[in-house]
Amino acid sequence: MAISKLVTQVRRLNERASIIDIEGDVTGQADATLSDAYARATANNPKVVVLNFAKLDYMNSSGIGLLVMLLVRAQRAKHKLMACVLNEHYQQIFELTRLNDAIGIFKNETDALASL
Repeated sequence: MAISKLVTQVRRLNERASIIDIEGDVTGQADATLSDAYARATANNPKVVVLNFAKLDYMNSSGIGLLVMLLVRAQRAKHKLMACVLNEHYQQIFELTRLNDAIGIFKNETDALASL
């Protein structure tokens, strides 16, 4: 069985927003990587953290659970969590799980940041 892999890159755009670029698989095995990326993205207490899924290969139910944990952390810290560049399949998953009610979904980073 192949081991799923997640690579993240954190970009701080300004004092108000950070972006986490997600590449690879968001599964239960991605917990430490995603948590570390979120900690780095929020180190300067931005208003918004955007999850960029442009290079997402795969996400399973455990990965959705990790996103819910990030959402809880964001809400406690009064950060807004957004997502962008989700393909149609994962947009439907967000709708079915109602994550789209709590995490804003945008076509691209520009649209997400323009909504601020």
